[in-house]
Amino acid sequence: MTSNRLPDSLDALFRPAVEAGHIPGVVMGVTSSDRVLYQGAFGKKSSDGTAELELDAVFNIASMTKPITGVAVMQLVEAGVVDLDEPLGRFIPYLESIQVLEGFDEQNRPQLRAPSSAVTLRHLLTHTSGFVYEMWNGDIRKFQEITGHPKMPSGKLEALQVPLMFDPGTRWEYGVGIDWAGLVLEAVTGTTLSDYMQQNILSPLEMKDTTYTPTPDIEQRLVPVHRRLARKEFKVSQLRPDLSREYYGGGAGLYSTISDYLRFCRMILNQGELDGKRILSPETVGLMSRNAMGPNRVQPLPSFDAVISNDAEFFPGIEKTWGLTFLINEEATFTGRSRESLSWGGIFNTFFWIDHSRDSAGVFLTQISPWVDEVALPLFESFESVVNEVEP
Repeated sequence: MTSNRLPDSLDALFRPAVEAGHIPGVVMGVTSSDRVLYQGAFGKKSSDGTAELELDAVFNIASMTKPITGVAVMQLVEAGVVDLDEPLGRFIPYLESIQVLEGFDEQNRPQLRAPSSAVTLRHLLTHTSGFVYEMWNGDIRKFQEITGHPKMPSGKLEALQVPLMFDPGTRWEYGVGIDWAGLVLEAVTGTTLSDYMQQNILSPLEMKDTTYTPTPDIEQRLVPVHRRLARKEFKVSQLRPDLSREYYGGGAGLYSTISDYLRFCRMILNQGELDGKRILSPETVGLMSRNAMGPNRVQPLPSFDAVISNDAEFFPGIEKTWGLTFLINEEATFTGRSRESLSWGGIFNTFFWIDHSRDSAGVFLTQISPWVDEVALPLFESFESVVNEVEP
């Protein structure tokens, strides 16, 4: 690969978008397995300020936490500590007694029954467990409203203790399964997810700015969240880490930088190793990078909370599956992404892809709400298209 044309091409893509005010700022980077090809920052740290966005800016990466949790859990699978397909009730009693919500009776009382099979780690990591998110599922929202059950943003552990929306393994729906996978890790190891990640992933990969609990230095570099009100109008929220949360989220909660997340992607491109530090075996990376949910397929996510998310689907019309914490496109995309590549994103419009066939990965970081933003997502897709055109 050569990156001689990449800076000019990406400058021509991103600079007009930020100068027009369509997006406050963006940091992005591209890497191959052996080196970073490009990193760039465009725009302002905040739409209501003058400070330029820098490469060391820190972002709430939200659901881009999930692949890191997946790597942590798969280290335990690789070591034989836990099996992908064993019932998890012996580690967490709630998962043994959990029930499925079938609907509501005429008095709007929830109708519950036992699931047809036990929840496994494979189910949790592939979003086929029956656990869902309230912003994309009307039934769980109704259950929360009727019962007064706490919602996910509360940070309460009880918020995770909701019924399943379908029998494990029968279909795909995005949800809190990977939060439960993080709790399984804690039960198995006797340590917190945060400490485990630090010791076994973040420190070995030298991801020095990736954390659940930002230091004062990192807090100074946090990018505020911009809620889009109109094409060029945003409401800025200086969100700070919620230290009152009752658990470390396996599904969200990490803060990170462009350089740190590129190192994580390079490790995956290098089949589990980076700079002489082995994180996973090549066999485990291969297992994570294949369809792990059988005939189930990823479905569109209709929004039930327009403040948090728009209706969401990546590459409509293309068949998509789920590996062990990665979205997998089973066909090549219009952006030039190879079939069977890995990707996902976070609720504040952070996105990444990892393409083993092209030996490339890209990371795109903004802090805009709602998810699947009308400007950010197309810009990410154009970013990938430019990279694949310039770096064939």
